Amino acid sequence: MLLGTFGGGRCEDGEVPTEPPPSVWEFPARIPEDLGDVVGAGADLEPGTLLAAYRQGLFPMAEELGSDPILWWSPDPRGILPLDGLQVSRSLRRSVRRMEVRVDTAFDQVIRACGDPRRGTGCWIDERIVEAYTRLHRLGWAHSVEAWQDGELVGGLYGVATGGLFAGESMFHRVTDASKVALVGLVAMLSDEHAPRRLVDVQWATPHLASLGVVEVSRGDYTRLLAGALDVPLPRAFDPACERSQ
Repeated sequence: MLLGTFGGGRCEDGEVPTEPPPSVWEFPARIPEDLGDVVGAGADLEPGTLLAAYRQGLFPMAEELGSDPILWWSPDPRGILPLDGLQVSRSLRRSVRRMEVRVDTAFDQVIRACGDPRRGTGCWIDERIVEAYTRLHRLGWAHSVEAWQDGELVGGLYGVATGGLFAGESMFHRVTDASKVALVGLVAMLSDEHAPRRLVDVQWATPHLASLGVVEVSRGDYTRLLAGALDVPLPRAFDPACERSQ
């Protein structure tokens, strides 16, 4: 696996993220086969609600910026990135060598860059989403993987990590390949002894993501993969005891 330059420090074993109070809402243990991608509406964005949703294979997204209610999605088919399937082109390898990958040093900047309306995508990332995932970040569940060049944040992605699941939410770039460099860094961080059971969820397999190795699986297959991944420990890169580089 191609590695870039990674920021970060010493990690100590034994630390885990802070489990929030349980949600007052209940998500279905099984989703009927005949439901489309949207499987629910309403509830809230409390940390316990978000974690319960991800652990059942759901994620929140408003239909449009600021709209109510929040919708809960379980796409069928679902886009996932096999850790041994990442496609790294020659030009991307050159970009990896030019950039530094850091973890959780600029979460607020990353999520706000992903939601910048000037990008034309990410229009569902409003202040409710920013606040909700920032709370998850402070509890140790949401993470940013960042690409830096010459001391500047030039790209990155953010998502939720619970057990062996990394649920990617959004990514952005300000220079060519920067978001892809962050993805290469994420895959490297997850490629440990538990890699065969880890699960990288990207929600939908867009043509861009498919060119990087993302594949589609059925909702049923995703549910089975998720059940196995949740029993896997967090990767050391997301250990909240780590001393992150600044």
